[in-house]
Amino acid sequence: MNKKLCIGVDFGTDSVRVILVDPTDGNELASSVSEYPRWKAGLYCNAADNQFRQHPLDYIECLEKAINDVIRKVPDSPAQVIAISIDTTGSTPVAVDRRGIPLSLIPEFAENPNAMFILWKDHTAINESDQINELCRSWETNFNRYSGGVYSSEWIWAKVLHIINTDEKLARAAWSWVEHCDWMPALLTGNTDPLQIKRSRCAAGHKAMWNEEWGGLPSEEFLQSLSPGMAGLRDRLYEKTYTSDMSVGTLSKEWAGRLNLNESVIIGVGGLDAHFGAVGGEIIPYYLSKVIGTSTCDMLIAPVHDVGNNLIRGISGQVDGSIIPGMIGMEAGQSAFGDIYAWFRDLLLWPLKIEGFSNKGQIEELQNKLIPELSRQASQLPPGGDGIIALDWMNGRRTPDANPHVKAALTGLTLGSDAPRIFRALVEATAFGAKMIVDRFKEQELPIHGIFALGGVAKKSPFVMQVISDVLNMSIKVVRSEHTCALGAAMFASVVAGIYPKLEIAQKKMGMGFDMEYSPNPKNVVIYKDLFRKYTQLGKMTEELI
Repeated sequence: MNKKLCIGVDFGTDSVRVILVDPTDGNELASSVSEYPRWKAGLYCNAADNQFRQHPLDYIECLEKAINDVIRKVPDSPAQVIAISIDTTGSTPVAVDRRGIPLSLIPEFAENPNAMFILWKDHTAINESDQINELCRSWETNFNRYSGGVYSSEWIWAKVLHIINTDEKLARAAWSWVEHCDWMPALLTGNTDPLQIKRSRCAAGHKAMWNEEWGGLPSEEFLQSLSPGMAGLRDRLYEKTYTSDMSVGTLSKEWAGRLNLNESVIIGVGGLDAHFGAVGGEIIPYYLSKVIGTSTCDMLIAPVHDVGNNLIRGISGQVDGSIIPGMIGMEAGQSAFGDIYAWFRDLLLWPLKIEGFSNKGQIEELQNKLIPELSRQASQLPPGGDGIIALDWMNGRRTPDANPHVKAALTGLTLGSDAPRIFRALVEATAFGAKMIVDRFKEQELPIHGIFALGGVAKKSPFVMQVISDVLNMSIKVVRSEHTCALGAAMFASVVAGIYPKLEIAQKKMGMGFDMEYSPNPKNVVIYKDLFRKYTQLGKMTEELI
C-alpha cells in the first residue's frame, strides 16, 4: 500500500495511450489505448485541402476512458497514483474564450472546424507561413533565427493568422489560443485561465518563436504587421514558459472524481509527444532519436556550452530546456513517412471502395495485409530496382529548410513497374529524406554518434528499418518499449513528484533498453550512394518547377 505509481499519457494523432508505471524500475503495470471516435469517422477534416481538425471531446472522453481502464486493471492503484504527465502532438492549437474553453465546446461554434484543435499536420496555413517568413527576413529582429530560419505552416502563428484571414467571426471570439499540450494539464487541474496556464517550453520555443533573447514571444509590432487582427493578442498569451520537470498543480475535485483518483495527484507541465518519446527512448547527447510513424521527428540534444549561440540552419528549432531540461533540444523531421505507405495502399485499394466491388470487411482485411505483403515482396528486389526514383515530399518538406509548397515525384516508371517495385522506391525515398536530415546536422559540425528509433514503423517494419540503415550507413537501435512516448511522460511524472531529482536519473531507472539493432549492408550502402545523388537531383528539379 506504500507503493507510489505514475501515469504517463500520450495523445497521438489517432488515439490516446495511457500507461500505469512503477517508477522504481519502469515496470508497466497496465496500459490502455482509446481511439478518437470523431477523428476516426473523418469529421472536420478535408484531406484535399490539407485540413485536419480534432474535436476536444475526443481528447476528453478518451482520456477519461483510458485512465479509468488502467486503474481498474490494478487493484489498490487509485490510492497509489501520485503524478500524471501528458504529451500531445504539436503544434496543435485551439482558439479559446476568456475562461480558456475551446470555442468548439460553445454552441455557437460547435460544428465549426476552425473552432477545433488544428492538428499538427494541418497545412491550410501555407500562405500565412510564407507571409511570416517574408516579414522575418525584413524585420530588425529575426524571430525565426532559432527556428531553423524558416517558419512552418504546421506551427501556431501561421494557423492563428490563417483563422484571422478566413473566419472573421471566430477570430473575434477567440480571446486567446492554447496548445493541446498546455490545455490538457490545465483542464485536469481545473484552471484553464489563459493567463495562468503554464505553457510548455517545448511547444513555445519550437513552434511559437518564443525566446528569452527578445523577451519571449515576437513583439506586438511584429504581430500587428502580420495582421491588425493580431493586435493585443500577445498580452493575452504568455511571457514565461516552463520545462516539463515542473508541476502545474494537482488534480481538481471534478477530475479526481471522474478518474477515481485523489485530489493530491500532481500534474506535470505538458510537452510534445516526440520529445517525450525521445526521453522514454533514453536519448543522450549526440545520439539522434527518430520517432518514425505517420511522419518523423528527429531529435538531438547537446550541452548548452557546446551549441552556444550557433544557429543550426534549416531545422525545426533549437531550444534551451526542450526535450531534456538543462540541454539544448534540437528538432527536425519529415512531414510524411508512414503516411506515404498508407497513401499507396489506399491508392491500390481504391477500386474496392466503389459500390458493388466489395464489402467493408474485405477492405479492412486487405488494408491490414497489403503493406506487410508489399514489404515482403519489395524486400526481395534489389535496391533501386528498375531505376525507379521517388521523392517523399507528399506533405511538403519539414527538414531541411521547411517548404510546404514542394511536391512528391516518381520517375523511371515503365510498363513493368509493378506495385512492389514502386513501393520499394517509396520506402527508399523516405530513407533518403532521413539522410538529408542527418547530413544537415553533420554539415554544421554536430556529430551523430548513433541512432535510436521508436514509433510504429520502427517496431513493425524490419524492411523499412533495414533500408534506412543501409542508406544512412549507420546502425540503428530500436527502443524496446511499446509505448515510449507515454513512458517518457511517466518519467517526467516521477521527477515532478520528487521521486527522482532529475530526469536523467529517471531515464536510467525506468528505461527499458533496446530489443533490435539494424546494421548496414555494405553492398547496399554503395548502391544507395549513387541513388541518393539521383534523389537530390530530382529534388532540385522538382523545386525549380514550383
